[in-house]
Amino acid sequence: MAKRVVVLVSGAGTLLQALLDAGREGRLGPEIVAVGSDRPDAQGLTRARAANLPVFVREVGADRAAWDAAFTQDIAAHSPDIVVSAGFMKLLGPVFLARYAGRAVNSHPALLPSFPGAHAVRDALAAGVKVTGATVFAIDAGVDTGPILAQEPVRVEPGDTEEALHERIKAVERRMLVDVLNRLETGEWT
Repeated sequence: MAKRVVVLVSGAGTLLQALLDAGREGRLGPEIVAVGSDRPDAQGLTRARAANLPVFVREVGADRAAWDAAFTQDIAAHSPDIVVSAGFMKLLGPVFLARYAGRAVNSHPALLPSFPGAHAVRDALAAGVKVTGATVFAIDAGVDTGPILAQEPVRVEPGDTEEALHERIKAVERRMLVDVLNRLETGEWT
């Protein structure tokens, strides 16, 4: 039986779309069973609805602990084996981590531990590095600090803009995320 995956999004949902495409083309072993967000206007939710997937939204309020508990319950309602943060721009709290530690993954547009945080591509360009990349890692309580599952370098080209570099990194992230989920599905990685 395929592992059940809940995908979390905050924005455009291009990583989600890569997973949906891979599933439709028979290149993804696990089954996406629901998509959740912290933003009701996230384009990723539109992509999920177009794929006939259940969606849920839990906006972050003043009480982060209450949000963490409620959002974790929203996720749990879909009985996932794996939770994927795919462009989800909120830190997941202790209730989530207690329930899904070791079963939640995220992708990041840099070669961690370099350039953690929300502005990794801009930070890499500002630092003048010649190579950056993409990382898929297990979510922990830190900011982009969990155990690394996969990494791939992406060369910074002369004259790169943040947008151009980020697009090349996202292409790598999409492929890597499919690969990591397939490896988790087969038990090659635990």
